[in-house]
Amino acid sequence: MKDIQNQSDHRNVPINKVGVKDVKYPITVLDKKNQAQNTIGIINMYVNLPHNFRGTHMSRFIEILNKYHNRLHIDTMSDILQDMKEKLEAEETHMEMTFPYFIEKEAPVSKMKSLSEYECKYSGTLKNGVEEFVIKVIVPVTSVCPCSKEISEYGAHNQRSHVTIEVKMNDFIWFEDLIEIAENAASSPVYSILKRVDEKYVTEQGYDNPMFVEDIVRNIAVELNKLESIDWYHIESENFESIHNHSAYASIDSRK
Repeated sequence: MKDIQNQSDHRNVPINKVGVKDVKYPITVLDKKNQAQNTIGIINMYVNLPHNFRGTHMSRFIEILNKYHNRLHIDTMSDILQDMKEKLEAEETHMEMTFPYFIEKEAPVSKMKSLSEYECKYSGTLKNGVEEFVIKVIVPVTSVCPCSKEISEYGAHNQRSHVTIEVKMNDFIWFEDLIEIAENAASSPVYSILKRVDEKYVTEQGYDNPMFVEDIVRNIAVELNKLESIDWYHIESENFESIHNHSAYASIDSRK
């Protein structure tokens, strides 16, 4: 049969990334407490396309995924990137896996256990024979406004916030460790289940530990700067303001 993708293209325009996007697939994630956790990944796979090729072979991306069925995790990402390079005859390969990750947490006073969900992501790139891996986690926390606490006779406005940490690794890092850094940097963690004694504790903890959005990202940066396993990091905090119709935002981007 005629292979249209292999036809020559005369427009002289290379493509940086071409491939498949938003493929849902079962994956296995390393779990610090339970060794492994099964979840569902949303996967993107791309290669570069030279200017003289009309198209890539989309079906080969899925064939490669199927090859690693039941073995799809960060430890095999390097092999997948190499397979993409060989089977698609590419110079650059890229893979991203975004997935929900669950950690069992205890309420601070009642000790009731529940699962908390975090959005996590693995990204891998193979370019010029060099591999690069990045992990990302989005952590919900609470933030109490220091200014509001200072000027108010009682109370202080507070809100839920999303902290994003993205790091380029030279050695393995647990998601749990990054999540702990994010939660410790804020006014208080959030929980799936809180009884009244826990709600009292968390409310007072946040009030005693007010944080601007700037404080949160700086607190995280201080901790990440201590980790030799990180070459680069990007931090964001978005506070969904409870008394404003906008969010407060801060970010730090640093190459160590």
